[in-house]
Amino acid sequence: MIPRMPPQEARLGFVYSAPFRIQGVSVAGEQAVVHVPELDLVFDIGLCPRPVLASPVVALSHTHMDHVAGLPYWFSQRAFQKMPGTARCLVHPKMVEPVRRMMASWVDLERQQTPHEIIPIEPNSEYQLRPNMFIRAIEVSHTTPALAFVVIERRSKLREEFHGVSQERLRELRGQGVEITKNIEIPLVAYTGDTEIGEFLFREEFRQAQVVITECTFFEDEHRDRAKVGKHIHVEDLRPLLEAWTARDVIIGHVSRRTLIPFARERIEAIAGPDRAQSVHLLMDHRSNRARHENQVAAFENSAGNLKGQKGELSSGTQRGSVLDMPTSTSEMTVDGIDGQL
Repeated sequence: MIPRMPPQEARLGFVYSAPFRIQGVSVAGEQAVVHVPELDLVFDIGLCPRPVLASPVVALSHTHMDHVAGLPYWFSQRAFQKMPGTARCLVHPKMVEPVRRMMASWVDLERQQTPHEIIPIEPNSEYQLRPNMFIRAIEVSHTTPALAFVVIERRSKLREEFHGVSQERLRELRGQGVEITKNIEIPLVAYTGDTEIGEFLFREEFRQAQVVITECTFFEDEHRDRAKVGKHIHVEDLRPLLEAWTARDVIIGHVSRRTLIPFARERIEAIAGPDRAQSVHLLMDHRSNRARHENQVAAFENSAGNLKGQKGELSSGTQRGSVLDMPTSTSEMTVDGIDGQL
């Protein structure tokens, strides 16, 4: 008899939550890697798909095999392909030395030294990704030392008391040394890693994040005890979390292979309600995510077509206001915008 072809390897899950692409593979106990190209950042690296090589930083939530196994290969391939800069991995301080020993073992095996950096990141401390962007570590509760991460953008915004003040007066005040702006933090993308539910997931960083990537390993009612023993999130734990998180999109990974996607979606809708469930996406639900992306593409093309038509009308002499034509309000200006206009 002619044998069957081998099964295909898991392809990358993909969810677009503008302006972020959330892509990766996340299956409980097998492999977990989540890549956000717009942030040049990878959360966990249990395997190393080719696209993640482009990002120079891995934020490692914990050191279970399904979350760390691809790290040596990622370091090696970035060096082999001569990608710029030294690859860096952010690790819980308690696990830095074990990870360094793992990397040291490859020197004897390969007879060469792979450039890499293992950087400890303390809970509640930050690592700078870009001049105005940081990743903050938050300690969570798992069966090994573990961290969640939140990427935060810092902006300077005009203070409320100066709203409506003319640009000329603002220039004068700045020249006199008056602080007319204040720093604000904008949580962009939060990643829980593997964890049980706890107060740390209700912190303001998680409440306000634009996108939350979380695990949910157990969906059956009879598996509540298993979730507690393994310190994982059960679908019932999502009920208070989805009420607290204001994220426009919540992306769920680390679903067990034994859980069928339709059943997981059914349980999510039951605990979240049909409206909120629309903003909850399973990373490995390829069919639903593909349909959603196709709708996004169609909506964009339709919007672009309408905008092109409006520009044509304006150029032909039709006078019609547009948000694109409106000046920026000083109440919404960042300090960069003020510097450019004052």
